[in-house]
Parts: sequence; structure tokens; C-alpha cells
Amino acid sequence: MHNAELDSIDLAILAALQRDARLPNKDLAERLGVAPSTALERVRALRRRGIITGFRASVDVAKLGRPLQALLALRVRPHTSQLVDPLRSFVLSLPETITLFHVAGAEDFLVHVAVADAEHLHRLCLERFLVRPEIVHLQTTLIFKSEDQPVQRPSEM
Repeated sequence: MHNAELDSIDLAILAALQRDARLPNKDLAERLGVAPSTALERVRALRRRGIITGFRASVDVAKLGRPLQALLALRVRPHTSQLVDPLRSFVLSLPETITLFHVAGAEDFLVHVAVADAEHLHRLCLERFLVRPEIVHLQTTLIFKSEDQPVQRPSEM
């Protein structure tokens, strides 16, 4: 999908729905200055084209008793699909995991986790990650604050 295939209405829809995915179609249409039927069809088309991949609720993990967030940088050896696939499944099965990134560079994975406290994080690292023989290095980076912004196409950056 090329960026040129998105017009200003598509981009306005994406921006509005990233700010509030529960925005009623009538209100979306009003913001865009188009008929409700046009807004609805545009959103449906963006979903059909795979540009909008879903709608999610943003959750405050701190209010769920998990105020401490961290990124765990993992290095695995050997880096083979026989090792990587089970590790991915394991990491995604952990309730502490928010996001898993398979990355290039010095580390192989970044795992975004949220836990109750430093002791929980310590136990998670020692008792869940470092007991796995394929993990040869783990570096923990605490997250003080995270902020999201709407995704834009490159020409708008």
C-alpha cells in the first residue's frame, strides 16, 4: 500500500480514530465535513485495505496494579527459528508482557513488561527469563513515562 493512495479525508479519519477509536460515526463525519455515509464507507475501506487493523482500548496498567514498566533487552544464542519460535510463545504467554519486539542489532528481542514492583521485576528476570538457556544476556531499562502519538504517513513528518 503506497502513501499516495491516502487522501486528506483518509488521513483525517486515521488521526481522529487514533485519538478516540470510539468516536461515533456521526461525530467523525461532522469533524471531516462529510456525510455520515461517506465517513462510514471510508472507515470500512481503510479496514478492508488493512490500513486500520483493529480498535483497542488503552489501559492504564498502573491502575491494574502494575505501575512499574520496563524494557527487557534479550540476546539469544543460537539465533535460530527452532529457538526463537518457542521463546516468542513463552514471552507472549507471560501476563507481565505488554509487547514483544523482534529486533536487529546487538539485542534480539525487546520485551515491554509491566509489573507490581521492583521485586516482581527482579523475580521475573531471574526466575522466568534467565533460567532459559537460550537467553545469554538480559538488560533491564526502567520506563519512567511513555507517550504515544498518532501514526502519520512519511510525507507529513
